[in-house]
Amino acid sequence: MNDDHTVLEARNLSKTFSSRSLLGRTTSETRAVDHVSLSLTAGKTYALVGESGSGKSTTGRLLQGLISPSAGEVTIRASNGSTSVQSISRANRDVQMIFQDPYSSLNPRRRIRGILEESLRIIGEREPAVLRSKVDEALAAVGFGEEHAQRYPHEFSGGQRQRIGIARALVVSPKIIICDEPVSALDVSIQAQILNLLRKLQAELGLAYLFITHDMTVVRYLAHRVGVMHRGKIVEEADTADLFANPQHDYTKRLLASVPIHHPSQRAEAKGKN
Repeated sequence: MNDDHTVLEARNLSKTFSSRSLLGRTTSETRAVDHVSLSLTAGKTYALVGESGSGKSTTGRLLQGLISPSAGEVTIRASNGSTSVQSISRANRDVQMIFQDPYSSLNPRRRIRGILEESLRIIGEREPAVLRSKVDEALAAVGFGEEHAQRYPHEFSGGQRQRIGIARALVVSPKIIICDEPVSALDVSIQAQILNLLRKLQAELGLAYLFITHDMTVVRYLAHRVGVMHRGKIVEEADTADLFANPQHDYTKRLLASVPIHHPSQRAEAKGKN
């Protein structure tokens, strides 16, 4: 890691899934991620884009440590500047995830306080006063008060549940948050609120985001750098402005061609490029 602000680096990550017969024999193998390398920077958003099945979400799970790579490694820089190869226990502290579906990612049988406290207990926190204060702080960061902590998930709207998902990610004070299509299941007006909240939290806390999406409009609004994934590989990587202005790979060009153009000046500009 050469950049002092780099908080995570993945080198040549690969993941192969095997299908097995009833007798336990391997019948086929699928390489979902194929030698992917990328780095995340404090206070910046790296968008990983591509169609469904391109390997985006698998890459995100590899970075968090939810699944183990078939090859390659993920290195995380600690607060004191030291580095370590990621393990699942480190991922629980440093790398958190916001999931796509706010309806299924929260335990419907637990109150919100219990859901957030569980994340703290996983990393070893047991002191009741600390649990309470950290949960209250995380909820306040997403616009909720102490009274919301005693409610159940079904008492909230989809956008509110996603805010709770963000609070659950924040409660352990991570450096990196993996956002796996976090607004795709929400109404457009609510999407904007969640994206603005993510930008605000990043500015305040210096968080690094890996933002997994197929929506290039969201990428243009939120991301500082973009990696384009196709068939398990990153086929193009560039700063966001450069990627939109001058895409190099044919697959990237097809993705950008699918972006809706809303403003007349943008339509004229696009027409002039054709």
